[in-house]
Amino acid sequence: MLYQRSSQLFAEAEKVIPGGVNSPVRAFRAVGGTPIFVKSAKGAYLYDEDGNRLIDYINSWGPMILGHAYEPVVESVIHRAKLGTSFGMPTALETEIAALAVSMVPNIDKIRFVNSGTEACMSAIRLARGFTKKDKIIKFAGCYHGHSDSFLIQAGSGAITFGTPNSPGVTAGTAKDTLLARYNDLENVTQLIEANKNEIAAIIVEPVAGNMGCIPPKDGFLQGLRELCTANNILLIFDEVMTGFRLAKGGVQELFNIKADIVCFGKVIGGGLPVGAFAAREEIMNYLAPLGPVYQAGTLSGNPLAMAAGLAMLKALNEDAAFFKD
Repeated sequence: MLYQRSSQLFAEAEKVIPGGVNSPVRAFRAVGGTPIFVKSAKGAYLYDEDGNRLIDYINSWGPMILGHAYEPVVESVIHRAKLGTSFGMPTALETEIAALAVSMVPNIDKIRFVNSGTEACMSAIRLARGFTKKDKIIKFAGCYHGHSDSFLIQAGSGAITFGTPNSPGVTAGTAKDTLLARYNDLENVTQLIEANKNEIAAIIVEPVAGNMGCIPPKDGFLQGLRELCTANNILLIFDEVMTGFRLAKGGVQELFNIKADIVCFGKVIGGGLPVGAFAAREEIMNYLAPLGPVYQAGTLSGNPLAMAAGLAMLKALNEDAAFFKD
């Protein structure tokens, strides 16, 4: 295949955009070659600027779960766009999609919509810290939760090793509050908890790891995390940006019958538009402003275009019981 037009577009982009891309993985540096510039997409296929038709196995990193340009989503977005694209004020649409999401996912009472999975995970950590009144968190090596400061950490392999940032711009103070554990290693997590007694607010995990290859949890791992969190007044956060509404209607909590305290969502909720969300039981979510002291806000949070696309997508998934069968 020829990519002359894509190469030209990339050269032009490099002059005005850092690295020529607005997200680093798009630069193709890890795999070589020149980024492919997409012109359009439909169903399972991408059509690039050079006229090539490509099978899309990535699906915009997940949200195009029913294929590109899925008609109910497209029609919903067009309809809403004609009524206005952003108000900075509430709409009935937000309540409708919130009620549907809460009905699909076990163990949550309330949900708040944001603009990305990164924002959802960042907000969940802040909420956990505010609710527990503790500062430290445990994350797992190889699990990605977005690019906020708390997650770009290399904390060292020892249970009491101080963390150091692995991205410039992350302060040492932030790094020290993030402890790094080994995925599928309950003993390692136990050691971290014992070495930081009564200091850990939350454990955040991709319950089925997807950012270091697809690595399922070992038998007993998620249940073990649940028991450790319960015993030590730590909130368990499932980052279901990739797994939510995909592995099952209710995500990993439903599939494995494990209760999380906070769940983070993204991508698939918006049907391709920028969106994320985090959800929990009522007593935790009521710690958010305006009801509680933990501040989180966003002018475009719950914007009508994303909510319309997300509602159309979730309705399709909720109504198609066969989608989640083996």
